Amino acid sequence: MSEKEKYMLEAVNVALKGMHSNEGGPFGCVIVKDGEIVGRGNNKVTSTNDPTAHAEVTAIRDACKNLGSFQLEGCEIYTSCEPCPMCLGAIYWARPDKVYYGSNQADAANIGFDDAFIYKEIPLPYNERSIPFEQLAPEIAIQPFKEWEEKEDKIEY
Repeated sequence: MSEKEKYMLEAVNVALKGMHSNEGGPFGCVIVKDGEIVGRGNNKVTSTNDPTAHAEVTAIRDACKNLGSFQLEGCEIYTSCEPCPMCLGAIYWARPDKVYYGSNQADAANIGFDDAFIYKEIPLPYNERSIPFEQLAPEIAIQPFKEWEEKEDKIEY
């Protein structure tokens, strides 16, 4: 078994442990830097009542805490299943070097975890989405952005 396969096996074991503990769905993730696992996460949606507690998100939070950084440069993500759109976004914000996934979207859809509806919603005009989006009070909401531009001690990311 290759080193990469060992990390994928660990992601699968994290998924199984979380699932058997009734923490959430059958998903697990590990994050590796310089040959060491620096973050672990399994799906905890149902146990925490948090719809964002997917395996990749919980692993990113764990790794960033352990590394003392909000970026995962120099890291690789090993996830038991191809990331959903939310996790894909989180991964891009975290900026790891590479992502390895085990099962794919079709495998997840076959057991009831189908993200296709989200991908279909993204290009729709806001008023045609199943959850409508409407801009409100942009002249009020712009204030934090104006202050951010002027903030001298900001940490850029």
